[in-house]
Amino acid sequence: MACIRSKATSPSNVVELLPPGSFVRLVNQPDDLPPFQLIHCKGGRCWVRQQAWGQLVQWEVPHRRLTIAS
Repeated sequence: MACIRSKATSPSNVVELLPPGSFVRLVNQPDDLPPFQLIHCKGGRCWVRQQAWGQLVQWEVPHRRLTIAS
């Protein structure tokens, strides 16, 4: 499970746990870019992907840069 902040929380608040397959957004992500799919998190790093990228293309980002997609 991944530690992800909701948009309403501040960095000092408790984070929610999301399972792989959940959809997340980057902090300051443009509204016209679709949410990312969470693959997994480990050691403060999360791997995400866009559905259009295909299964083998992933992006590693710090979990503190992610928010829950609404």
